[in-house]
Amino acid sequence: MDSESTATTCYRHPAVVCQVRCTRCERYVCPDCMREAPVGHRCPECVKEGARSVRQARTLVGGRISATPVVTYALFALTVLAYLAELVRPGLVDRFAMVGSRLVGPDGTPLPGGDGLFLGSGPPRVEGVAGGEWERMLTSAFLHQSPFEGTFGLVHIALNMVVLWQLGPVVELMLGRVRFAVLYLLSALGGSVLELVLADPGHASVGASGAVFGVGAAYYVLHRRLGAERGRVNRFMAGLLLWLVVSAWFTSWQGHLGGLLVGGALALAYAYAPRDGRRVVVQAGAGAGLVVLLAVTAAVKVSELTGGSVPL
Repeated sequence: MDSESTATTCYRHPAVVCQVRCTRCERYVCPDCMREAPVGHRCPECVKEGARSVRQARTLVGGRISATPVVTYALFALTVLAYLAELVRPGLVDRFAMVGSRLVGPDGTPLPGGDGLFLGSGPPRVEGVAGGEWERMLTSAFLHQSPFEGTFGLVHIALNMVVLWQLGPVVELMLGRVRFAVLYLLSALGGSVLELVLADPGHASVGASGAVFGVGAAYYVLHRRLGAERGRVNRFMAGLLLWLVVSAWFTSWQGHLGGLLVGGALALAYAYAPRDGRRVVVQAGAGAGLVVLLAVTAAVKVSELTGGSVPL
């Protein structure tokens, strides 16, 4: 038999004669297509198929491992951009700050009291969460005091961003991007809900402190779950609680406490969920349960402020 009739060619390059087969599918591969394998060589398709079947490494709580804390960077950037925007347009703070309920005139000027006595060109209206502005409960977490106002000024955003920059990457790499983003936003929401329930409804508050306290609580829970040195993590938590107490004299302690409680509760669900097929269900259920709890609590308080109605 002629050698030309028995020559074999690469399955991807029919013009190239070759004698090497893929050890997995036994197709002939040329030098350009063959890939080194523990035994022999493999074709590109078998290499890709093998990569898909390899179990991906996961974080402590089951999230995807990522070397870059993208969510932390994004939250940091959004907060700084919001701060620059409010410097250009100070009215953004008044519109998107956390306010439970306050009476304003037709021109948007806050009115004292709220007993209904008003003389002007039009009727007063209610603004804030009780006026249907539910977005304030999250937007307030991306705003901060102007450098020309308040007790802290520029220090307000600087402190929050320094802590986020230090703790955020650590917690995000332990949770994964999706779980970290959910924890941050729910902590911010938890802070706003506790402010709505316990603080003066007419008082406006801003800041990422509630969300940052939630990240701090998660840092503590996750390190305890990993079995880190108790003395070190306990000192961290003691410092966090001390700052909660001290800052109560000049900041919204309700927002700090709400974020701490929600962040800690969600981190516990993340860290101690069963490590089997039920883990994602338990973690998602815990997150959904917190959302429902916060929503119901906020709705009850708004109903109380509005005399029975809940604006949508």
